[in-house]
Amino acid sequence: MTSLSATHPTLLNTLAPGNSLIRSAGFAIAGSLLLALSAKAQVPFWPVPMTLQSLAIMMIGMAYGSRLATATVLLYLAEGLAGLPVFAGAGAGFAYMTGPTAGYLAGFVMAAGLIGWLAERGWDRSPVKALVAMSVGHVLLFIPGVAWLAVLFGAEKAVAVGLTPFIAATLLKTALGAALMQASWMVVARRSQDRIDG
Repeated sequence: MTSLSATHPTLLNTLAPGNSLIRSAGFAIAGSLLLALSAKAQVPFWPVPMTLQSLAIMMIGMAYGSRLATATVLLYLAEGLAGLPVFAGAGAGFAYMTGPTAGYLAGFVMAAGLIGWLAERGWDRSPVKALVAMSVGHVLLFIPGVAWLAVLFGAEKAVAVGLTPFIAATLLKTALGAALMQASWMVVARRSQDRIDG
């Protein structure tokens, strides 16, 4: 059983070892751009269109580890606070970030940090543990999101508009994220084996 105190290299550290500030900044910028693109990408889904943003949050958390993933999401939020059009809608700036989506934005940071922490402990390398980690990450994302909506609009409406319509898409993204992580590690293992054989 994987100890929660033992740490393992993340996918990023395995593919691109190093810890320089320039390297970390480059990957944080790349991750923030991925988050912006994933927010704009809408996939037709029932009962509401699905963005790929929470999937991107989970993948960045698992691939980057806790500190870099958290820094990446904070950079993304700073871009939005500065008025850059990085969110799903047209809005940005302080007013947008304190509006109805504020809880979800806070949840992004929490989810990325926790998912990254679990990945550093090997949860990204097991299909079942990756599935559990991404499920917990999505729950952690929804808790402050729905809670803030409840403050603004009441609990019943918060659940009706901020949780229920997204359950099916969240289940799909959780399964897809876990599968993508396993596929990524399989590619890494194959490359390592090819180097040994070659």
